[in-house]
Amino acid sequence: MSGPTAKKLYLTRHAQAEHNVDEDWSIADAPLTPLGQNQSKRLNELSQGTIQKTADLLVSSPMRRPLETLLLGYPELKTRLEAEGKPVIILDILQEVNAYPCDTPSHPISAITEWRDGLLSGFDFSSISPDYASKKGIFDPERVVERAREVRRWLRDRPEQDIVVVAHGDILRNIADGKRSGRPWANAEVKVFTFVSESDEDASLVEIGEVAPVNASEDPTSSGVA
Repeated sequence: MSGPTAKKLYLTRHAQAEHNVDEDWSIADAPLTPLGQNQSKRLNELSQGTIQKTADLLVSSPMRRPLETLLLGYPELKTRLEAEGKPVIILDILQEVNAYPCDTPSHPISAITEWRDGLLSGFDFSSISPDYASKKGIFDPERVVERAREVRRWLRDRPEQDIVVVAHGDILRNIADGKRSGRPWANAEVKVFTFVSESDEDASLVEIGEVAPVNASEDPTSSGVA
């Protein structure tokens, strides 16, 4: 069986980042904390024999904390897909919702690729919009419902059946629920979704499972939701 209603979307919230700890939204493009790094490593342990063996696409927000989470949490999947000619897709519309410094991608792209001695330099940022860090247009927080719908449609139109997405709490809630919701979503937690139908306009999702490291933390986003 194939098609949208047979897909599995592994929507992964990034591990704990510096802005989560003290609710300090002024930390620009906040990186992971030591606990966040450990959460990501635990995610790797949990997913080595499951998600990382079966997923056929890996997609991420262009921000530091989901990219760090991906490197530590899905290393075998990343390596396998790259060997198959399918590198990680950086999707700029997966960036976090609000316009605080913590939720705005680093700019220019060199600020991402040269950070921490080039930790993230292996990713391909060539497909992202020139306006990716503007918080204007489709990136305006007021247009988040529209942006989330665009993400869902993009995922539905992909030919792959098992897709891992690494992003942020607020945008993931909008993707999952089609609105700004209060759905609990811990750091480093994976929620599994599929599509409700083959062709509805909103590309609506339904949850079918979840995976969370034992050290997952319920830290709030800049919208105040954990």
